[in-house]
Amino acid sequence: MTRGMADSSNPPKSAPKSVLVIFGAAGDLTKRLLIPALYNLRAANLLDPDFKVLGVDHNARDDQTFRKNLEEFLQDQAADKDSESAEGRVDKATWDWLGDRLFYQVADFSDDASYRELAVRLEALAGKGASVVFYLAVSSRWFGDIVEQLAKAGLTREDGGSFRRVVIEKPFGSDLASAKALNRRILTYLGESQIYRIDHFLGKETVRNIMVTRFANGVFEPLWSRLHVDHVQISAAETVGVQDRGAFYDKTGALRDMVPNHLFQILAMIAMEPPNSFAPEAVQAETSRGFEAVEVQSPQQALVNGVRGQYCAGEVEGRTVSAYRHEPNVSADSEAETYVALKFTIDNWRWAGVPFYLRTGKALRRRVTEVAIRFKPAPAALFVASGGRPPVCNTLVMRIEPDQGVALHFEAKQPGPDVIPQEVAMDFRYVDYFKVAPATGYETLIYDCLIGDQTLFKRAEDIEFAWRAVQPFLDAWESGGEVHGYPAGSDGPAAADALLARDGRSWRPLTGPGAR
Repeated sequence: MTRGMADSSNPPKSAPKSVLVIFGAAGDLTKRLLIPALYNLRAANLLDPDFKVLGVDHNARDDQTFRKNLEEFLQDQAADKDSESAEGRVDKATWDWLGDRLFYQVADFSDDASYRELAVRLEALAGKGASVVFYLAVSSRWFGDIVEQLAKAGLTREDGGSFRRVVIEKPFGSDLASAKALNRRILTYLGESQIYRIDHFLGKETVRNIMVTRFANGVFEPLWSRLHVDHVQISAAETVGVQDRGAFYDKTGALRDMVPNHLFQILAMIAMEPPNSFAPEAVQAETSRGFEAVEVQSPQQALVNGVRGQYCAGEVEGRTVSAYRHEPNVSADSEAETYVALKFTIDNWRWAGVPFYLRTGKALRRRVTEVAIRFKPAPAALFVASGGRPPVCNTLVMRIEPDQGVALHFEAKQPGPDVIPQEVAMDFRYVDYFKVAPATGYETLIYDCLIGDQTLFKRAEDIEFAWRAVQPFLDAWESGGEVHGYPAGSDGPAAADALLARDGRSWRPLTGPGAR
């Protein structure tokens, strides 16, 4: 799960004794991802025997109701073959262990008295001065208020070797100004070492495998620069529409929802320089430099280098999908984008002149998150002279989900008397080499927070660097820029294809692992 967790010769230690306090315990994130992740951590014996979870929310319920609701949901999820944590059944002993350690507290997030009551409950559960992680699984509007209230109640104070940490979910701000304001506010009450800004993408094995692919293989790192790389594509495509998130999505859009967090985290791992070690400070320093080096465009440049799209009615994987504007809680004249394609450059020696193309969208042809490194083609003269076609770009594809793995697309001679190159692929799949247990992606991140490892969490400056690069697109689209329609079940709007075509390039099609 985390560094060394798959190495049976050096098994990881269980996390220290602590209490995980989940604000928003009655919400979807808690039941769908956090509790299954804790179940998996228990199954791996990575939680201390005295570990406890205290759920906090405004909904009226007691400990037993809280446990029963979560157990029923976990049972349903385990039986769902499409679930990320599907196992077919819930192990009774594992659940009984975790269920006995689940507690619930009714609270009003804005009420001082609720935090005083929380302090009393924590002392009763774990004793005075216990180590506590506060997980803010709530709407982003509550982040600053909850941190301030925790501090006022003395709940963020670290005494006698205990720790007090706060996990903050995305979205961390809605633009550069709001991200800076939120950082200023929470840093008034917490030290940077206490803040864990989480992005669950970084908990996925294949995201973290990017660093291993780069730095553990002598065949790749020497080619990882402007000298050999033509361009980079980062794609995060979903087949689902907005479903029941219309009210949220209509105010947010695809850019805010995905780009400054998920896609920029991947970009930073691709672009970063080799760290001196895998110590948290070393890795964070290099990823921060990657963020900082992304060129900040003018709004005029952003209009040229960005495409917005919105899905129309269509068919995805055999099911009919309504147009976005006909989805529940969506305005009939909404201009919110459900698709975005962007072109960035990185202003440093390694990547000068290499475009990074990012795209993400909903209701697309296929669900896939991947990175494609397109290398510069070999000289064409030899093959053209012999009557063949010019060689195409070799491509290294790192598939993050759902078909996790790495593929190298290269040229080979087609059988026959003539020398005709044909593209072929060497394909590594995680499931062929490793026993991959069902996981939500949160296991590693929760464990790292409990042991105090910030490697996979974002610092204040990382958040602000990402928003700084995205802000020109927000500014440009505030005053203009067309929202292009695309049929549900397609690869996206034609304007996104044109974004690459004007540079003489094209997107990898969203048609499966073997696609170029």
